[in-house]
Formats: sequence, C-alpha cells, structure tokens
Amino acid sequence: MGYHDSVERSAEYLRLALPLMSKQAAALNPICYAVWYDYVSGRNAALKKRIDELTRDGSPLDDEATAELFHCHVAEVDEKLAQRVSQDFQKIMADVSKSAAEAGSDAGQFGNALEKWSADLAQATDADATNLAVLLGQTRQMQHSISSLKNRLDESQLEIDRLRQEVARARQESLADGLTGLTNRRGFDQALTDCLTAKDDSGHGPCLLITDIDHFKHINDSYGHLFGDKVLRAIAQVVKDSVKGRDTAARYGGEEFAILLPDTPIEGAQTLAEQIRTKVERCRIKRSGSENAIDAITISIGVTVHRAGEAAHEFIARADGALYHAKNQGRNRVAVAPAAA
Repeated sequence: MGYHDSVERSAEYLRLALPLMSKQAAALNPICYAVWYDYVSGRNAALKKRIDELTRDGSPLDDEATAELFHCHVAEVDEKLAQRVSQDFQKIMADVSKSAAEAGSDAGQFGNALEKWSADLAQATDADATNLAVLLGQTRQMQHSISSLKNRLDESQLEIDRLRQEVARARQESLADGLTGLTNRRGFDQALTDCLTAKDDSGHGPCLLITDIDHFKHINDSYGHLFGDKVLRAIAQVVKDSVKGRDTAARYGGEEFAILLPDTPIEGAQTLAEQIRTKVERCRIKRSGSENAIDAITISIGVTVHRAGEAAHEFIARADGALYHAKNQGRNRVAVAPAAA
C-alpha cells in the first residue's frame, strides 16, 4: 500500500487522526499514527471495519491491540516505506510543535501589549476597563492552552525519538546473525541489492566470495553441535577481521559465508580469499575442557566479479559454481569463476 497524499491532504488526515489517537490507551508513536492515518483516510476498509468492531462499546485501544492492527492490516508496506512514514510523522509533529511555540510567542507578545494598555488606560471608562479585563483574561487562557499543547507535543517528540532509536536498534539486530554476529541472509540480500543498484564509477563490478566449511557435517557428528558452533564463530571472526569499509561479511546459511566487496577488483578479491583460507587453515580450535586442538579446519571459497546487467541470483549462482568447483578439486582451495561469459 503506497502513501501518495499531498501535503494538504496529509495534514488534514493528521488533524483528524490526533483526536482519535488521544482517546486511546496506546502510546502516540508512529505505529499508532500509521493505524489511525489509514483509518481516517478511508483507504483501508478491513482496518476500519476491525477498529469499528473493537471500539463499538467505547473501549479504547491499548498498545497490544494497536500493534496487532498494525501488523495485520498495515505492515504489508515495505521497510523503506514504513521508515518514510515514520520520518514524515516526526516532521509533521515537529512542525506542529514549532507552530505551537510560535503561536505561544505571539500570544505572549499580545498579552504583554494588553498589560501595557491596561496600565495606560487609567482614565478609561468602567466599560472599557471591563472589556479590556475580559480580553486580557481570554488571552491568558489562550497562552495557558498553547503552553499545555506545546508541552504535550514536546513529550510526544521525545517518545518518537526514543521509539526511532529502538526501531533502529531492532532493525540492526534483525539483520545480524545471532550465533556469529555477522550480517544474516536477509541483511546480505539487502546489501547486495543496494550494491547492484548503486552507481559505480570504479570501472569494475563488485566481487563476491562464497565460502563453505569443508566436511562440516563430519565435525558436528564427531565433536558435537556445540563444538560446531564454536567453529562457526571462529571462522566468522576471521572473515569479519578481513573486511573493511563498505564490504559486507554475512553468514549466508548453515556453514556458508558470503563476502560482498563493492570496491575490490577481481585480483584483490582472489588475494583476500587466499588470505582468509590460509588464516582458517592455521587456526587451531580446542574443544571445551581439553587442551588438545582438533585436526585443521579448512574452507573452500568461490570468487567471482559481477557482469554488467547481471541479476543478483545469477551473480550468486556463478560464485556458488566456483565454490563447488573448489570442492570438486579437493577442497581447501580458492576457485575463480570466469569474468566473461
């Protein structure tokens, strides 16, 4: 579902959504706003029907109910779109807060002017003095209302800032592999898409390394899965220490790792692959409770460079093909896929 509303229309939706949001028992955050934005816009019939059912008896929606509505009826929007909606909401709130501050300042100046006039009109008639007193009282009441509004908006802004930090942290965690700390498959796919769609002035395409631990099933069967996890973490550390800058090191799946090198030519990628292979081969990993290291762990690596116009899955398939060639040639080696078709 896309959001293509004009500034005027989106501002109107905000005006309609805020009173409804304030009546609920949920925090005023971007998730809540997205739900009520869709509700007042009328574009999401299923969401509107469900909210009307839940609130028919006057019960307010709490955080849990709002989050469920968001995930069931709104969250099909893509990640970048959701992030943009959140940013737009924050900008609108900042603009409203700024407008409230400016209105408060104007009201303050007007009130000060009335105070001065009141002092100057000592000779005014009783009727004039009464009217001026009423006007002054209304101005003070307006100042108080605007001040209260600004305080609430400031509190909401702090809540939005906190939520954005939590979302950013959760997003980072969602793109990381829990065992190794490397980027996970989802994060790698996103990095690869971004890399292939970015303008490249280097004169060469990005390079890709796909690695696989040799005889990993035998390691698990012989020493147990806990030791297998230790091997994965150790190799992940070697891979992590070997990348820099815009490079992406990821756990691609199981015992496979992928390294995306946006700024490295094929010769440099091959050299890096050999360095990683050698470092892993020299590692001596000990079992817990034992001082004896097991036999050398080795990896095989496939290397390739992106061809102009090549789709991501074709790029990966050629790196995979080079990896299996290295396996078939005896393992513990680097194989490079041909650059030209």
